[in-house]
Formats: sequence, C-alpha cells, structure tokens
Amino acid sequence: MQVAEITSGRAVYWGTGRRKASVARVRLVPGEGKMTVNGKDGDLYFQFNPNYLGSIKAPLETLGLESEYDIVVKAEGGGLTGQADSIRLGVARALCQLDPDNRSPLKTEGYLTRDPRAKERKKYGLHKARKAPQYSKR
Repeated sequence: MQVAEITSGRAVYWGTGRRKASVARVRLVPGEGKMTVNGKDGDLYFQFNPNYLGSIKAPLETLGLESEYDIVVKAEGGGLTGQADSIRLGVARALCQLDPDNRSPLKTEGYLTRDPRAKERKKYGLHKARKAPQYSKR
C-alpha cells in the first residue's frame, strides 16, 4: 500500500486527472463522503447537476466506498464537463493508490482511461476547424 501523505494520523491518497483543457488534482481523505472543489461545496460548484455529480462519484460507487472518503479537489481550466471528467479520472487513480486490487473493477468500467479527445485546431481559410466560408457560384 502506497500512501501519498499522512496528515493528523489519516492517510491521504492523491490522483491527477485530465480531460480537454482541464486538470484536476484530487485528494481522497477518510471521511463521510463530502466533496469540495476549489474551496466550494461540490454540489454548489457543479450547480447541482446530477450528471456531473454522478459521474464524479461513480468510481467510489463501483467499489462501495461513497460514504467512506471525502473528495478534495483543485480543478483548473476548461468547463464544467471537462472538470467533472478529469475529477472522475483523478478519483479512480487515487482509489488505485489506496488498494491495487481496486484497479481491475475500475478498469472494466472504463474509469482509468484518459479521454484523448480535444478541440481540433483552426485551419487558415476556414471560420473554425472545419466550417468553411459560404460558397458563391457567381
């Protein structure tokens, strides 16, 4: 068992998640299942959106640990969707650090796979990455 840091006798596990332009540094602290993102309550930060909140807590629910660990997050960049998905990856990685046996159930659910999709770059002569100017026949 690899412990990232021990604060006041409690083991704290770290995980870093990335998605699109967002990066989330996640800490799992033994507690009662609260979530704090950038100093705010997680429900308030993600505007009480059940999709975001369910996505973030999915790795913990897979292992049945949703009420045993608090999630403390420092999220940067991107929007709420990217941040929620990056937090989910960070939580899954921290759970693997907690116990290596957690890896296989999380992997089969796809929580340890980093989503490689990112914004396509804009090309010259086009309005956006693929949107072309209006065609004029005459």
